[in-house]
Amino acid sequence: MNNNELNQRRLQATPRGIGVMCGFYAEKAENATLWDTDGNEVIDFAAGIAVLNTGHRHPKVVAAVEKQLQAFTHTAYQIVPYESYVSLAERINALVPVNGPAKTAFFTTGAEAVENAVKIARAWTKRPGLITFGGAFHGRTFMTMALTGKVAPYKIGFGPFPGSVFHGLYPNAAHGVSTADALKSLDRIFKYDIAADQVAAIILEPVQGEGGFNVAPEDFMVGLRKLCDTHGILLIADEVQTGFARTGKVFAMEHYSVKPDLMTMAKSLAGGMPLSAVAGRAEVMDAPAPGGLGGTYAGNPLAVASAHAVLDVIAEEDLCARAGKLGHHLVEVLNNAKADCPYIADVRAQGSMVAVEFNDPQSGQPSPEFTKQVQEKALKEGLLLLSCGVYGNVIRFLYPLTIPETQFRKALDIISRSLTR
Repeated sequence: MNNNELNQRRLQATPRGIGVMCGFYAEKAENATLWDTDGNEVIDFAAGIAVLNTGHRHPKVVAAVEKQLQAFTHTAYQIVPYESYVSLAERINALVPVNGPAKTAFFTTGAEAVENAVKIARAWTKRPGLITFGGAFHGRTFMTMALTGKVAPYKIGFGPFPGSVFHGLYPNAAHGVSTADALKSLDRIFKYDIAADQVAAIILEPVQGEGGFNVAPEDFMVGLRKLCDTHGILLIADEVQTGFARTGKVFAMEHYSVKPDLMTMAKSLAGGMPLSAVAGRAEVMDAPAPGGLGGTYAGNPLAVASAHAVLDVIAEEDLCARAGKLGHHLVEVLNNAKADCPYIADVRAQGSMVAVEFNDPQSGQPSPEFTKQVQEKALKEGLLLLSCGVYGNVIRFLYPLTIPETQFRKALDIISRSLTR
């Protein structure tokens, strides 16, 4: 069945609220390549929205899942536990940049991880309040929608949302928001909205994902840590999109001199299998009573097996170093394009978490129209790109870190042509 026939079936069978970007349907995939049902080949710079840092169907991931499939697929860890969950927690505990001993609990989705981080923070502090930031994306459940700082399309028509959630400014030099401005916005929240001693946690993405790949400055993170320590507030790093070598470190928080109390992770943790986690200081993680955390599919054994393989691949193939190398080459291409592409307003990167922002050169206003044009030009040449940003004027690049060199160079050439012709 071809793409057009499948599209007609989709429109009849599924609701419009599940927005679909591409008009073609996946038939198979390998590393950084997708093939659709019409036989077309696409270079995948979306990676399932940052899920495939180790590529489509990495042989080690496939082998690990196949092996687990022959043993058992599900017992519910809270009913009958299994060693692979425990050993994966031990591996994550050894990797996360938190102070002192760490503990880890597994869940299924990124939003579920954030929800449970909130539960843990409230259980530890006995406080209700949460502070997050404009431009943030933390998920699509009700609590995570409340935390998310982007209305369209995530919040439209779904309110009211849980209370005691407040949004500060996230530093963004390209938009004229300094670290000082951002920290002052938190002071205003303490004065206007909620007392500091009623705030359980401040949660942020070290590099905002949907918000436009905005990188938190070092002095901002230091300021947040000081503020949290002063008022007994927990600092939660949402590393759902930044984790597992994307930024040139296993976790983006390793780029900073300060450490969080809790971390959420998902996406590339399990190489395409649904798995998420909350990790953090052991005493904080132990705050909820037995039975307070969990879920029927939380820590599914197939996904856990995949995650073990992902951690092996990151280490064996030195994907952190490769993220830095690939990101450097992409940033060079984007900066070189500025001379012929006046729409480029900013290029941002941390490792291979790279983005380019477009503004209209006449008005200086965000240009989602030009962003769309670049996407369409690239796709015509067989390169899949994703947009993001509060104004929809940013393209983010989420290629698998395992992408072959020749294919990566081909993609860079397509990007150059899409920006400058």
